[in-house]
Amino acid sequence: MDLETRRHTEMLLQLAVLFCCSYGAIGKDSCDGPLVSSLPQSSFRSSSQLSNSHGPGFAKVNRRDGAGGWAPVESNKYQWLEVDLGERTEITAVATQGRYGSSDWVSSFLLMFSDTGRNWKQYRQEDSIGAFTGNSNADSVVQFKLQQPVFARFLRLLPLDWNPNGRIGLRLEAYGCPYKSDVASFDGSGCLLYRFSPNPTPIRTAKDSISLKFKTLQNSGTLIHTEGQHDRSLTLELHKGTLLLHLRKGKSASPGPESHTVVSLGSLLDDLHWHHVAIERVSGHVNFTVDKSTQQIQVPAELSPFEINEISFGGVQCHGTQMVLSRRNFHGCLENLLWNEVNVNDLAKQRQKVSITGNVTFTCAEPVSVPVTFAGAQSFLQLPGAALQQRDAGGGGVALVAVGVAISLQFRTWNRAGLLLTFDLQQQVGSLWLYLSETRVRLQIHKAGRILLDVVTGFGLNDGQWHSVDLTARRGRLTITVDKEESSTAHASPSFPVVSGNNLFFGGCPDSKNNQECRNPFNVFQGCMRHIRVDNNAVDLIKVQQMLIGNYSDLQIDMCGIIDRCSPSHCEHGGRCTQSWSTFHCNCSNTGYSGATCHSSVYEQSCEVYKHKGNTTGLYYIDVDGSGLIKPQLIYCNMTDKTWMVIQHNNTELTKLKASSGINQHLAYFNYSADVEQLGAIITQAEHCEQEVFYHCRKSRLLNTPDGSPFTWWVGRTDEPQTYWGGAVPGSQQCGCGLQGNCIDSDHYCNCDADRKEWAADSGLLIHKENLPVRWVVVGDIQRPESEAAYRVSPLRCHGDKNFWNAAFFNKETSYLHFPTFHGELSADISFLFKTTASSGVFLENLGIKDFIRVELSSPMEVVFSFDVGNGPFEVRVETGGMALNDDRWHRVRAERNVKEASLCVDSFPGTTQKAPADGHIHLQLNSQLFVGGTASRMKGFLGCIRSLQLNGRTLDLEERAKITPGVSPGCPGHCSSYGHLCQNQARCVERYNGFSCDCGLSAYAGPFCQREVSAYFKPGTSVQYTFKEPYELTRNTSTQSQSSSIYSDLTLRGENVSFSFRTTQSPALLLYICSYYREYLAVLLNRNGYLDVKYKLQNSRDAEVFRTSIRNLANGQLHRVSIRRISETVSVQIDQHRREDFNLTSDTEFNAIKSVVLGKVQESGELDPEIARLNSLGFSGCLSVVQFNSITPLKAALLYPNTSPVIVTGPLAESTCGSSSPANTYPAETTHPLSGVIAVVIFVILSALAVMVRFLYRRKETFHSQEPKSIKPEADSPEYPFHSEPTSQNVLSENQKEYFI
Repeated sequence: MDLETRRHTEMLLQLAVLFCCSYGAIGKDSCDGPLVSSLPQSSFRSSSQLSNSHGPGFAKVNRRDGAGGWAPVESNKYQWLEVDLGERTEITAVATQGRYGSSDWVSSFLLMFSDTGRNWKQYRQEDSIGAFTGNSNADSVVQFKLQQPVFARFLRLLPLDWNPNGRIGLRLEAYGCPYKSDVASFDGSGCLLYRFSPNPTPIRTAKDSISLKFKTLQNSGTLIHTEGQHDRSLTLELHKGTLLLHLRKGKSASPGPESHTVVSLGSLLDDLHWHHVAIERVSGHVNFTVDKSTQQIQVPAELSPFEINEISFGGVQCHGTQMVLSRRNFHGCLENLLWNEVNVNDLAKQRQKVSITGNVTFTCAEPVSVPVTFAGAQSFLQLPGAALQQRDAGGGGVALVAVGVAISLQFRTWNRAGLLLTFDLQQQVGSLWLYLSETRVRLQIHKAGRILLDVVTGFGLNDGQWHSVDLTARRGRLTITVDKEESSTAHASPSFPVVSGNNLFFGGCPDSKNNQECRNPFNVFQGCMRHIRVDNNAVDLIKVQQMLIGNYSDLQIDMCGIIDRCSPSHCEHGGRCTQSWSTFHCNCSNTGYSGATCHSSVYEQSCEVYKHKGNTTGLYYIDVDGSGLIKPQLIYCNMTDKTWMVIQHNNTELTKLKASSGINQHLAYFNYSADVEQLGAIITQAEHCEQEVFYHCRKSRLLNTPDGSPFTWWVGRTDEPQTYWGGAVPGSQQCGCGLQGNCIDSDHYCNCDADRKEWAADSGLLIHKENLPVRWVVVGDIQRPESEAAYRVSPLRCHGDKNFWNAAFFNKETSYLHFPTFHGELSADISFLFKTTASSGVFLENLGIKDFIRVELSSPMEVVFSFDVGNGPFEVRVETGGMALNDDRWHRVRAERNVKEASLCVDSFPGTTQKAPADGHIHLQLNSQLFVGGTASRMKGFLGCIRSLQLNGRTLDLEERAKITPGVSPGCPGHCSSYGHLCQNQARCVERYNGFSCDCGLSAYAGPFCQREVSAYFKPGTSVQYTFKEPYELTRNTSTQSQSSSIYSDLTLRGENVSFSFRTTQSPALLLYICSYYREYLAVLLNRNGYLDVKYKLQNSRDAEVFRTSIRNLANGQLHRVSIRRISETVSVQIDQHRREDFNLTSDTEFNAIKSVVLGKVQESGELDPEIARLNSLGFSGCLSVVQFNSITPLKAALLYPNTSPVIVTGPLAESTCGSSSPANTYPAETTHPLSGVIAVVIFVILSALAVMVRFLYRRKETFHSQEPKSIKPEADSPEYPFHSEPTSQNVLSENQKEYFI
């Protein structure tokens, strides 16, 4: 062969090899070949055929043989077409077509599959939808690609609907490819043992896997058991139809929880259908898969590494071990046993490395079991009655005489109640009912409305498992036995014969008005039955299906259609799933979540949100990610001017350390009240976080600056050592004094690094969020004899909520923000706030090929939540009943969609909920971008603001996206229109970029919403004097120096508002005294009889006027609220909720040159009225609260701002809660869950003490120097805020009034 010929030959060989490899790859990857078109007519069966030319063998797609397809004799729901593929085959798609040249086609159908032509199983899409959409004419082919392939030999198609102007007509094709099946059959006594070659140094692989398929009728048995080194074992057992995977260490039958891990998966696996199982070990975890469900298991350290020595399939006896987890070995068939891709069945057949114990065969012999499904309200099975008979030799002959009844059956259901069996007794004795009642079997015999017999037995029979019931009655003795157990057997001795009549009815009764033989006063049975025996003879249900015996309605014969709707469970966040035949229910008690699937959190996501619902300082449950996976956590919210979240840990006290022999380091761990995931979410969400650290030292260096290795370091959230201290920056190896340049030794960057014998300290705030919180601290320099140290780590504190105020303003209808596709296949919740002046617009929209989800403002008074998951468009609407939503105020929208229902809530208007279709599509499949503020479908966009947009608990960053998007602006001002009502007691709402604040400067109250009563307890010597300036005419002759220290203004009052609360048992008593530089005064006092007197003297030439109220005994120790209002000569007084009393002044109506307002004892008593002087000598003992004179709040000034207010305090005075008459929280949140009992009190006291201490340490005490109001005011209700010094009241003061601080 020459060189050129050889070269061409090599190229051809390469091409041939490439073609073969490519063909093999294509053949392996593609599984869509036609399976039906080449089959002989003998492979087709049907329930009936209209004629020989309409037979099932002509039902091939695109063929015109015979009459052009299959057509049954009658068009009803009991017809079916069956195809035998000859062997187990992988089926990936089906196609249907109507009968050629006719008006006959099927518009919807069910698809069944089986290995044997018996015991059918229905194919379901998305585990819920059973019906396929068929044809709309006789010619077109409709093909469905199966979501999951089917491995079966037989296919059966059941028409549900057909052309109403024609009849059932069908042609069929299936697509797929051959399927390789290696099976082994186990009879409950045998097993396969796969031993590995002994290896003194076992090789640890990164990945091991076991996979197989199994089918069985038994609900328990061991499938796999492995033995490994160090007594480690893995066992897979079937228990009550569920697979349990055990990971164990040790031979003990009951090892401790630390050496035993068990995981359950799957349900109803004893249905004699194939189920796929895979166990894959990858590094430190195990992936456990059953059919379409996978669970990942983290392997405990004591169970890893795991080297397997041997594996047994079908039982554990092969190992010769005594530790048996199940009472029985596996009884059924295993298919395609693979260990790391090694076919164990092949090895067993060849007797290589695999030994066989007991009876194991390599064919799958299936037992015959014909179940029947009672699916609906019209389902019933009617069988001819039969009675136990015995021979009667009397009367000169031999005859059979009925002496009793013997009926047995097995059933499985999820329902708590339902009729199992009923029949009339012979000789008109009555009617017998055997039924489920509250999960127990009950038998009653009735006659003419009277109960002749009542027997009950069994318990918990609605667990989905097969349960047997045996009813026998003979010779005056009736027995009911459940599950063949003696403990579940009940007996009765009726005084009448119990013999069945002509017919037996199972599950229900025929729907006929003329039916007198069957009456069902109970629920119908929904579930499966099998092994029905009458008079000890098995009932052939296939003959029933063929209408050869008995009668039935709405039954599915030769299949059990039970579905476990709780496996996998759609209940989220630990909700407990219970079910009936047609639906499931989630019990969300004690989970912290609500809704049909326990999806939505009942708690808010931050203290900031609680604050803006009107809540005050306290303990609250915080769910940082809403409907996400992070659990709620109880957190202390300190709601001052800023809203602080305080997260405690286990060691906030000062810990002292001394030198100790053999100890070079001290290690301290800090366990927080929130776990790592919660802490990370809280810190990420907060605007600012801080944690204060203290280190006190004597001969104990801290960071060993400037050049040494640190003796002390701490570790935060990143698990990296941090070598900086409070007040410094990361990586600096400095303390706060080093950064500020004020350490006690300039050669070092920490005070303690000077290594002095005197005590020193380094403290400061750690504020870099990426490193917080402090998880543990290592203190190193404590080994020297003279070393002493003490450290303290304060709680973690965070304020602000970046998510809550994250907003965007859409100023064009065509503008929008886009985000990645929203993934909410089974559960989707959307929440946001909006404000607008537009009448309509789309808030958000996300599209799929057919599916979509959208929330829109459809009109000024309606919000619509719409979506489509494949069942057609679905809308949920909330109407506001005439209340406009385009009022430029914030409104909250929350929409949720899950597999059970869809709901929509808007503000506090009644929400709307709509149930999802019972057997519809459940997966929301989207693929476009998420549009916010606009739409891809050319609907009208949104004009206005959207804030705090969250999808499934995750906040979308609207502000960042808005910064780079035309037509959209980040942020949205104007919060007071929505939240201003939270500012109480004459407070003023102040706008901020992210939120608002309440200015309490004009209010006698304090707190974030100006609702906290400012109160103090007075003793006889206590005095609070608020002083005004002297009028100009009294000081015009003073020196310049004096004048500069005494700012003045002229004051003339023609009316005043005075309000305060008091509590006392003293009478008489002087409560309040207001005087002028012209010896005019207003005094409020209690007389000796406990009446309130208001005493005015506004004219020196006349005596004081006294106005006495009619409310008696006000010195009763109760809290009383007093309001006094004067306009010119009219004085109005109101006490508590009593009727207002009006009085008239007869003297002058002008109150000139106010000098001071005094609470308690008047210190300058030289010019007092004699009566007032006598009362003043007694002082005042009691409580005064929220005192206000026009715009002046003297008690608040004295208690909260003594250094910036013109007040003089004499005697003891401290803030008290004595003026509180109700709980502090006047706007309680429904989702507030404070701790109860002693623990709550202790925690609250500790946290309050910490808050007070922090406030004390950081209070800024500045002196007010300015003579005029500043153009930019400091924050309201803060120490820097100048107190209002003008005793003004609206419409009652002259225009020239002014007041300044001294």
